[in-house]
Amino acid sequence: MALGSKDLAPAKLRELGDEELVSQLKEAKQELFNLRFQSATGQLENNSRLRAVRKDIARLYTEMRERELGIGRDAKTESDSDEKVS
Repeated sequence: MALGSKDLAPAKLRELGDEELVSQLKEAKQELFNLRFQSATGQLENNSRLRAVRKDIARLYTEMRERELGIGRDAKTESDSDEKVS
């Protein structure tokens, strides 16, 4: 999956296993380190990439924490699935 793209959408993160999440997190942190280094040396061409990678890291941490707490978003609530009867 490409960091800083739509590939790390929450729906796709839920499909990943725990080990895959950890590996994605390590990859994202390494990417952020490299981008910050490039920024400090004046070699970074796309500054918006920093923000995108930071948001990806936040998404990964959020998904990991939701799993830890047992919070699932897979099932719809009853109010969403019930239709109004006229």
